[in-house]
Amino acid sequence: MTRFTISKNLLILPIVFGFGLFSAQNKGGKEEPRYGKKSTEVHKESNGFERCSANEYEDYLRAKFPERMTTEQFEAWLAPLVEKAKMNKSQNGNIITIPVVVHVIHSGQNVGVAPNITDAQVLSQITVMNNDFRRMAATPGFNSSLVGADTEIQFALAKVDPNGNPTNGVDRLNLCQDYWSQTHINSVVKPQTIWDPTKYMNMWSVDFARNGLLGYAQFPSGSNLQGMPVNGGLANTDGVVAGFSTFGSMDYNDGTFLMQAGYDRGRTMTHEVGHFVGLKHIWGDGACASDFCADTPTAHTANYTCNPAIPSCDNPAVFEMVQNYMDYTNDTCMNIYTNDQKTRIRAVMDNSPRRMELKTSTADQPIALFENDAELKLDGACSIGVSNCGSGNIRLMLANRGTGNLTSAVISYSFGGGVAQNYNWTGNLAQDKSTVITVPVAAAVASSPVSASITSVNGGTDQRTTNNVSNGNYIKPVVPQYFATTTVTFKLLRDRYGEETRWNLKNSAGQIVKSGAYSNTQTGQPDPTLITQTWTLPADCYVFTISDNYGDGLSDGGYVDLSTSTGTVIYHASDDFGFYASKLFTTQNTLGTSEVNKKNNFGIYPNPANDVLNISNLSGKTTFEIHNAVGQIVKKGDVDNNQVRVADLAKGTYVITINNEKISESIKFIKK
Repeated sequence: MTRFTISKNLLILPIVFGFGLFSAQNKGGKEEPRYGKKSTEVHKESNGFERCSANEYEDYLRAKFPERMTTEQFEAWLAPLVEKAKMNKSQNGNIITIPVVVHVIHSGQNVGVAPNITDAQVLSQITVMNNDFRRMAATPGFNSSLVGADTEIQFALAKVDPNGNPTNGVDRLNLCQDYWSQTHINSVVKPQTIWDPTKYMNMWSVDFARNGLLGYAQFPSGSNLQGMPVNGGLANTDGVVAGFSTFGSMDYNDGTFLMQAGYDRGRTMTHEVGHFVGLKHIWGDGACASDFCADTPTAHTANYTCNPAIPSCDNPAVFEMVQNYMDYTNDTCMNIYTNDQKTRIRAVMDNSPRRMELKTSTADQPIALFENDAELKLDGACSIGVSNCGSGNIRLMLANRGTGNLTSAVISYSFGGGVAQNYNWTGNLAQDKSTVITVPVAAAVASSPVSASITSVNGGTDQRTTNNVSNGNYIKPVVPQYFATTTVTFKLLRDRYGEETRWNLKNSAGQIVKSGAYSNTQTGQPDPTLITQTWTLPADCYVFTISDNYGDGLSDGGYVDLSTSTGTVIYHASDDFGFYASKLFTTQNTLGTSEVNKKNNFGIYPNPANDVLNISNLSGKTTFEIHNAVGQIVKKGDVDNNQVRVADLAKGTYVITINNEKISESIKFIKK
């Protein structure tokens, strides 16, 4: 049986600084229900793809937050409101426009390189949802069904951000990690990136750690249910998530789209947004169960094939509605929302917390624009270092929010409040276009806060200053470990839960040169066998990354191993890498022998630590800063008696930067 539990001890964001090490799952501890449960039989029917895990996510939320209403309680609250909506036609007669922000999560790739999808691919998804929810004529969202409905719900990318500045509704974020487990999407990605969910419907495009998962949503919540506490659900996780390769539609491909065949017409998000506004699967998530919509014939279970002649549960003369967006058929099969589904949606939009506030949001309305208006953001708070073999840099995202083309800008930046330096950019950006500027950082610069600002645009004054400044933290990258080889032997003995495991190897250009993703081993099949590959790698810098969606690494005897042609181990891990880990190494000796073999000047112990970090080899006055996984300073001060107390830190992985008059060094440690 496939495992589907989440250890409550593992809600920690992993980090990438050369080598990530995480404690294994406590196999003897109490575990919470794991969302994403899916039988091997269903995986077989769906060719290894999982259309939606929204129900499993809802089960996870209720296990974690018992005050959240059960499905039965929600339906009891909603039922009279649906009846009221049926009688009150004026309530259903107004078109609702929902402002949308799309958070494109990547790990430093250029726009158009997976998973950093283009604006055009994002926009195509909004187009598809409007076609589908509005039953637009002459589009794939039109149907001639007698019960087919225009839900009168439509969507528009936001034109103003939470700070009152102009936006195109696409929020690109470098979070310095390749693959994301659902645990970390909900505990890290969403809370750190979400825009006010009463003003925006938040959508996330990510690269899932779970192979084959297409998307999931957070259901709405009710309030004022008799006997229940007021509960609007989790505001900081509210929204819909899809894998980047199912976000958008090839019907509008301009040649830049990165899509998965079979699920490349945008219906993953049409389906998940259906959950977001209160719809259930047409089979009611049980054998012939109810979806509370009378005009969707009762279905036996999820349908994966587009067979319109499947008899329904209640009447063999009436067929299951495999074309409904809330089934599991492929994208080209889907094209129906019904009248009763519309009524249910409208009742949710009129009564459910956050959904009803979206009706009055004006975030999709344009604000006054200026001719010269540039926007600056730090693109990520990390510097993995593989792209320049350990040398540091900062990435700045420059966008044009003005009506005239942006052709030049002067950007000022400084580290730790030190002397400001200027960077002169020239180019040609049309309105709402952006570019990433990479600024090299001198080797002497330690991990420190960094501040950047625009001082002029197009040779003059920027007419909007509220989007000119961005602050963050520079994390000095780890120098890659040198191995005198161009031949690497890769060995992987995976566990039986293959869909949890993904890995890749990137070169100094950030290109993935090797990768792997797997499916689960079904009951009755033999255990996986050892995979062995011999890689011939040109002299270069590389980073090997491996992830596990569950967080227990390669369990049950599994392991991964990279070694040189002489047997020297480059990287080895089993269950100890947890959710995510990486190893940075180089096969080119460009740093000099003394540099590549240099040991830490300072030592820290124990590691992992519980209460105190002891620091050795100190001399003179020494200060420290501790950064969390996304580069934020969580603690700083003087090293007292060769010790730094860490008992107050949450469990996870951190980097401590130790500074004295002569040396600055960053060392990774784990807080147990």
